[in-house]
Amino acid sequence: MSEQQRKRLSKDLSNRIGDKRVIEAMDNIPRESFIAPEVAYAAYDDVPLSIGEGQTISQPTMVSLMLDALEIRRSDKVLEMGTGSGYQTAILATLAREVLSVERIPSLAIAARDRLVFMGYDNVTVYEAEAMLGYMPYATYDTIIISAGAPKLPLKLISEQLANRGRLVVPVGSLEGQDLMKVVKSKEGYTAQNLGACRFVPLIGEDAWPTESPKTSSF
Repeated sequence: MSEQQRKRLSKDLSNRIGDKRVIEAMDNIPRESFIAPEVAYAAYDDVPLSIGEGQTISQPTMVSLMLDALEIRRSDKVLEMGTGSGYQTAILATLAREVLSVERIPSLAIAARDRLVFMGYDNVTVYEAEAMLGYMPYATYDTIIISAGAPKLPLKLISEQLANRGRLVVPVGSLEGQDLMKVVKSKEGYTAQNLGACRFVPLIGEDAWPTESPKTSSF
């Protein structure tokens, strides 16, 4: 890991992303603090990296593309599905008013919660995910970001937990690959835009994949 690597990654992302607030937030958050120590040398390579429990942190390009698509406002309340190590959560906390994040693997949820508290993010709450997608007790949300692949658009989540004029970004497709979809809700319904191909681990729960594939794992 080197300062040169970090600067090169930041420059590359700046050439692709319109929302410079996203780039600034990523510049100020140490990615090496959210990955396994043995891969810290690659913290600023544009690749997914291990965070333990057989899970990975998404590559910076994908993180930045998803956050850019969300058009996050400082006043937004955000729901994140798939806390992982808390890296994306920390970026969201920098951009938004409040972040609620859910994680299916208890050990990751605990570790991320402790890490975010230690780093001073006081506008974030991490919960263990339940069978129902999202987190109904505090709905609705201005933006929802899903860091796992769904077999279809989560229409119940959109109708019940996404606020009017809210934005949702989710990978949709098969277990082998998905398209990144951006949904914008309105009083009349919603519009969906395809942002391109991607590959995520499967989203597990009601209105998603009912069981975990033996070759893959959620979030």
